[in-house]
Amino acid sequence: MPDATPRPLALVTGASSGIGLELAKQFAEHGFDLVVVAEDAELDAAAQQLRQRGAAVSPVRADLTRREEVEKVVAAVRGSGRPLDAAALNAGVGVGGRFVETDLEAEIGMVELNCVSTMHLAKRVAQDMVARGEGRILFTSSVASQAPEPFQAVYSATKAFVQFLALGIREELDGTGVTVTALLPGPTDTEFFDRGDLTDTKLGASDSKDDPALVARQGFEGLMKGETSVFAGSVSSKLMGRLSALMPDSIAGKTHKPMTAPGSAEG
Repeated sequence: MPDATPRPLALVTGASSGIGLELAKQFAEHGFDLVVVAEDAELDAAAQQLRQRGAAVSPVRADLTRREEVEKVVAAVRGSGRPLDAAALNAGVGVGGRFVETDLEAEIGMVELNCVSTMHLAKRVAQDMVARGEGRILFTSSVASQAPEPFQAVYSATKAFVQFLALGIREELDGTGVTVTALLPGPTDTEFFDRGDLTDTKLGASDSKDDPALVARQGFEGLMKGETSVFAGSVSSKLMGRLSALMPDSIAGKTHKPMTAPGSAEG
């Protein structure tokens, strides 16, 4: 007799590569079907990988810097006719370099993606989950949210926004049946450093970046346990994140500066 219990449904943004794809794999391997979102052409290949893990996958190509595209994602989830059990709001980019030299339009786009679209989608997801009385939301924050980051000043500010948004919503939703978890990776071996023009920094050139599969597994486990925040990655990455949170901002900024300065990889 076939199992009448439907598989739970998860939404993952930024799912075509890196931590987002690995999070989607975690959901697939733990019995979830998926709505996966990305802007680039890699999304179709990612969806095929996820189907091979037994999930029914609905890919949605969307530019989340555009509000109508965020609503397109919302419509795709609601149009599935199924409740959304979990959402991993992972889409994000970085821009590195001296603030007086970096491209303004690129940074505005980063704020639109990392902050505005995350808040927009979180509101829609949370509204539906609270109405149902059940759900889990994972925000991909960063250890960069814990202290000022010279030469990644706007990026770290966007991640501070995400972190505080997640923690604030978590307290608001206490008792509703909906949990909110913040995932704080350290430097991870993804396309982030190439896309953010950070490969000439000590941080970007380091060979000790974390495996995105490890970060995603720890994030998924924290989400399912309902944890508040997950410092993910290696022991050293977790320690770096916690130490950054404890340092005075002025000291943390000076400590990070040699790692994020343009050209520091050659030093």
